[in-house]
Amino acid sequence: MKKRLNIVVLSGAGISAESGISTFRDSNGLWKKYDAMRLASIDGFHEEPEAVLEFYNARRKQLLTVQPNHAHYALAELEKEHDVTIITQNVDDLHERAGSTRVVHLHGELAKVASSRDREDDRCIRKYPLDLPIRMGDKAEDGSQLRPYIVWFGENLRYMDEALALVENADVFVVIGTSLVVYPAAGLVDYAQKEVPKFLVDPSEMKGHLPIGFKHIKAKATEGVDVLIYEIKRL
Repeated sequence: MKKRLNIVVLSGAGISAESGISTFRDSNGLWKKYDAMRLASIDGFHEEPEAVLEFYNARRKQLLTVQPNHAHYALAELEKEHDVTIITQNVDDLHERAGSTRVVHLHGELAKVASSRDREDDRCIRKYPLDLPIRMGDKAEDGSQLRPYIVWFGENLRYMDEALALVENADVFVVIGTSLVVYPAAGLVDYAQKEVPKFLVDPSEMKGHLPIGFKHIKAKATEGVDVLIYEIKRL
């Protein structure tokens, strides 16, 4: 009987882009259309809360129009044979919809809301219908203005320590759909044990940017995930 492996996957915008979700960094990305420092920062929320809420209400509503793709489903299917944890930089819920049961959202979740007084107050973090706009005057349980449960510029990553521990203890570490330019999340690659198999699924050449010890599967997420699973079966 084959060993049940502890597989940790770091996923990024590339995996969701294939489901039709706009990324911030591609040629037609959201950072080209909007001022990210205004709409994705705590200072921007304090200065123009209505504009920020409008932007995130549109992003939340878009989630209703997209579905998980083959890469999401394939990673969820891996749970039948191995212990799989997804650490994602994405704020969508496509991994969960595909069936993944252990997902750590580093940058928050569009499907949840929180307190604007304390984003990490667990009493105020809750699911919120994607088709229901967050409006000025909507209150969290602590009486503060309701806000998206998103980590903005200027805010800390609540689950970074948990993510570091997961990567350090992985039997197999996979990076898929991320350009490894967003820190501190990109720094997670440095915490995988030297001796464990490590894979990076990315369609770019990665010349000079491939982390040491990683096998490069040069393909988009939906194509590369099949190669990845073949490689894992050979371990």
